[in-house]
Amino acid sequence: MERPDPPIIRRIVSGIQPSGKLHLGNYMGAVRNWIELQDRHDCFFFIADWHALSTNYERTDRLRNHVREMLLDWLSLGLDPGRCTLFQQSHVLEHAELYLLLGMMTPVAWLLRNPTYKDQMVQIENRDLAMYGFLGYPVLMTADIVLYRATHVPVGQDQVPHLELAREIVRRFHALYGEVFPEPLPLLTETPKLPGLDGRKMSKSYDNCIFVSDPADVVWEKLRTMKTDERRKRRNDPGNPEDCPVFSLHNVFTPLPVQKDIDRDCRTAAIGCIDCKKILAAGIEELLSPARERRKEIENRPGLLSEVLENGHSRAAREAELTIEKVREAMKIS
Repeated sequence: MERPDPPIIRRIVSGIQPSGKLHLGNYMGAVRNWIELQDRHDCFFFIADWHALSTNYERTDRLRNHVREMLLDWLSLGLDPGRCTLFQQSHVLEHAELYLLLGMMTPVAWLLRNPTYKDQMVQIENRDLAMYGFLGYPVLMTADIVLYRATHVPVGQDQVPHLELAREIVRRFHALYGEVFPEPLPLLTETPKLPGLDGRKMSKSYDNCIFVSDPADVVWEKLRTMKTDERRKRRNDPGNPEDCPVFSLHNVFTPLPVQKDIDRDCRTAAIGCIDCKKILAAGIEELLSPARERRKEIENRPGLLSEVLENGHSRAAREAELTIEKVREAMKIS
């Protein structure tokens, strides 16, 4: 009898900027996928505190607390330091060294054509982003990825162009100095865009978020006042779920058979918006209630967060040192 092929072990690397507590959009966009990946691959997930400085360089006083809140949320949602490597970017100084070395051979024209750079320069109007750190963001991102010799990076379809820039930088390095890193491939993941309480994309910038650490009564109060289909001005007015931000959340947090019932009943005014929101609140509570309990347990164990970061740093630093030594040898600057 033939044995089944062993699972393919990929080296996965990804990170999130610490900007405070995680909201449901962060969970659906990244952390939910990471939780699934940690059992099948060799995963490195980092708190990207240096990246946070590229747009929040004047707000460093909040950074330490943001790092703590992010790690608390990660652990409470199910990321396990026994099954993946969790660490803080700035604790591994090789990120900075590789960032500098890659920056020496990255054309400025490549950075100027980066779509994220162009978009955020227009969209973020209340901050001066004409800074070297913001322009060089993709170089630091590339260093983050290849420092751990990642084979794959989990991204949504809209992020593939950003990863392609990192792949271009890798190819240029190899052409100049010889092959050192794998050329990281995108690991495409579905990342549903969750609407916030006002119907726009859920974002701290819009103050329209449901946070994963919100108590049940806070979640309900937020949902109770959430925007719905504007045509349903009275209880007996029929609605269109396709135009309702609340139903977009049902698509994520409510079982499909119940979604179908809500869709039908909304169109015929058989269900009111408050009852519809109560069903949604129950679905969200199934996710958040266990996370809140785990969060309490973690907060009652002094020193646990530091221990997680120290252990993660030890493994990340070993891998980073191996890579940097290879880079120095390739560039003949050892």
